[in-house]
Amino acid sequence: MFLKPLSLILALLIVPTSLLAGLNTAARAETVGSVTGLPIPRYVTLQAEEVNVRTGPGVRYPVDWVFVRENMPVEIVSEFENWRKVRDFEGTEGWVHQSMLSGRRSVLVIGRNRTLRRESADSSPAVAHLEPGVIAWLESCAQEWCEIEVSGLSGWVHRSAIWGIRVDESLR
Repeated sequence: MFLKPLSLILALLIVPTSLLAGLNTAARAETVGSVTGLPIPRYVTLQAEEVNVRTGPGVRYPVDWVFVRENMPVEIVSEFENWRKVRDFEGTEGWVHQSMLSGRRSVLVIGRNRTLRRESADSSPAVAHLEPGVIAWLESCAQEWCEIEVSGLSGWVHRSAIWGIRVDESLR
């Protein structure tokens, strides 16, 4: 008699665990693009001076606005055929054709004026002072510092000073 209730309790514990495992697999599947198999979300760069942003994934959808900054970082949040739903640093979203995007990474200086340093330390000498809105090429990131290149100058900035890289992402 003791075995029946115990086996029932074990069965009740095992079923929810297996259901949770199934949900975990579904959650993981949502973090990969259905078209490219690449991570979603991920950062890319606009590769043209003017990029039409549409209300939906196709030319039949109206142009909602136009990006006018070549090399600006955007975040891909969804994929549909040759179209990518992107989000800019202000959180605005829309659809662009994949041919307007590049995998080369750039970042945007955010907040206030930032110091580009020779090494990844607050005590390191300044290389330059960067204003908000400056676009730089992302070279590498580790922990709280990222190495960037802007106008021929290379140096390090705090990760919190730039937009275009995830908090948990390392890049070498």
